Amino acid sequence: MKIAVILGTRPEIIKMSPIIRNLTKRGDEFFILHTGQHYSYEMDKSFFDTLELPDPRYNLDAGSGSHAEQTGKVMLGIETVLQKEKPGVVLVQGDTNTVLAGALAAAKLHVKVGHVEAGLRSFDRRMPEEVNRVVADHISDYLFAPTEIARANLLHEGIDKKKIFVTGNTIVDAVFQNLEIAQKRGDILLKLGLSHGKYFLVTAHRVENVDDEPRLKKIIAGLMTIGKKYALPVIFPVHPRTEKKLREFGILPTGITFIPPKNFLEFLQLEAHAILVLTDSGGVQEETCILGVPCVTLRDNTERPETVDVGANILSGVEPDAILKAADAMLGVPRDWKNPFGDGTASEKIVSILSENA
Repeated sequence: MKIAVILGTRPEIIKMSPIIRNLTKRGDEFFILHTGQHYSYEMDKSFFDTLELPDPRYNLDAGSGSHAEQTGKVMLGIETVLQKEKPGVVLVQGDTNTVLAGALAAAKLHVKVGHVEAGLRSFDRRMPEEVNRVVADHISDYLFAPTEIARANLLHEGIDKKKIFVTGNTIVDAVFQNLEIAQKRGDILLKLGLSHGKYFLVTAHRVENVDDEPRLKKIIAGLMTIGKKYALPVIFPVHPRTEKKLREFGILPTGITFIPPKNFLEFLQLEAHAILVLTDSGGVQEETCILGVPCVTLRDNTERPETVDVGANILSGVEPDAILKAADAMLGVPRDWKNPFGDGTASEKIVSILSENA
């Protein structure tokens, strides 16, 4: 069965990387379609090279735009490729517009859809990601749920249990495989003059945080307070969107070290050696949990409740006092939680399930 692996953002590339490696190792027939939702393939080429992945066969270079514009453009491009290649199944991962477009295009052409990381729910329909993941789940034929909580969400929504497979999350496979590659490539801590366990790491990029001036100001105030209290560097690889909004809103922080975005392998090293990570990213919540690093999530909800349940993560919202209180709490927790996302064999399970059902 020919498999179409559709992806469009760097987090998707990361989480699909173990599946791509597994398909390559097995000699299965597959191809990669890169939609260019966030970046063109030319900008992402180094990402594929760094992770030692084969090049995509197709590049749509969809670029940015409104949700409708981007989803429509991606869907049209995917439809053309699927009509030409005629795969037996399309694999999508996560909750992006690429996922929605890929699942819709395939379903309308009667091509089976496999949704990697199915069943995640924030229960907040204001988030475009929530709409994307719900729709994708309901039109998929293979729902690869990372945890029992995700499986329960799907069953609660009336999805046939025969379509649901609890596989663990491919991010576990990706962290272990890619950290090994990272350690061979160099030492980002040495380059930045940082020491193990002697800095805070921050990411913030979500629209609801960085496009909202009061919320962004509160987040920055909370980070400044933490840096001042603990007298440790606060390292913030700043997303281009966030950097633009900081300038637009006239926010001039002190005590925060803004650095350019780092490639995934360098960022993995920064995560692994931080004393604490503060983020609004879903993927970073998972990665820190797997790496044994405490996390504070700068949001009011999360689609990764497992990280909170095991004690690896806490929701702070954006009020400065609440952020500081959450950081204080997480710095005091034992780092002995059990990783809830599986044993690092999710990609093998997913590929085996597809093979068995071909």
